[in-house]
Amino acid sequence: MRAAWRDVVAAADLFLREEWAFHTEIRSYRHSQLGCEQLAQMKAFMAVALVAGLAIFSAPIGCAAITDIDILQLALNLECLEAEFYSYAAYGKGLDPALRGGGPAPIGGKKANLTTDAKYYAEEIANDEIAHVAALRSVLGNNSVPCPQIDIGPAFAAAANAAFNTTLTPAFDPYANDVFFLHGAYIFEDVGVTAYSGAAPLIQDKTILGAAAGILAVEAYHAGAIRTILSQIATMITPYGVPVSTILDKISALRGAVGGGKDQGVIVNGLVNIVPADPNSIAFARTPAQVLNIVYLSPVGKPGGFFPNGVNVPGLALA
Repeated sequence: MRAAWRDVVAAADLFLREEWAFHTEIRSYRHSQLGCEQLAQMKAFMAVALVAGLAIFSAPIGCAAITDIDILQLALNLECLEAEFYSYAAYGKGLDPALRGGGPAPIGGKKANLTTDAKYYAEEIANDEIAHVAALRSVLGNNSVPCPQIDIGPAFAAAANAAFNTTLTPAFDPYANDVFFLHGAYIFEDVGVTAYSGAAPLIQDKTILGAAAGILAVEAYHAGAIRTILSQIATMITPYGVPVSTILDKISALRGAVGGGKDQGVIVNGLVNIVPADPNSIAFARTPAQVLNIVYLSPVGKPGGFFPNGVNVPGLALA
């Protein structure tokens, strides 16, 4: 009898520990494309582990599916970030207040010190990203949200410091010159591609899916252009005493560390790598939580980095 009771107690202990892990996992997976299925499997496993000893189970916990509105609102937040950065870099000013949707002006934006060629790149990408903000607001209609507080100044230095695991001197400034502007663009562009790639399977409305696919293609063009230019100056020594390729590798490693892997530098095994992709040459895809880890500069989804107060997506509880 004592042995049987010990088995029951052990089973109960296992259940409590697994149940705690389950509730923890909910916060990470509930809005990922595989989350509901994984959580159901976890719940079933815990039930099997305990059924021989105790018949006490908590009520099933609902798995809130991400909606098309959630996806578009998150995309709008990310497009606000990119549009503000490129607009300031190219034109010395940010989004029109109407396009911010009543949101605050960003922190740290300024006109970049660019050569003519780099300025042309900045202007074209800025125009694209501004158009994306306008398009998403149009599609969202009454569900449109204000741009959140965005940091496009000190956050870049924080990202560079995190990538190098030290405080860089001088502080990294993407507005200082062509090379650092391209590094700033590199931080964002690959993330945009993986964000839209990860969102695509979650979108239910085919019209919205088509629009998202179109934006994904444009982001991929941007990323390819930026990576190509950077590959051509990969051996250039920067003010930090290391070549451009080393900085890119460290940025890629940081994104991978907090964003579920799925990242590659511009030079891999001594060869130019314009297209970061899996072994089948399919673009990497990230969940919303993984994307936020990157732009928050946090492995646990804590607001910060480029979004000091978090993103503005009312229905998406990712943190």
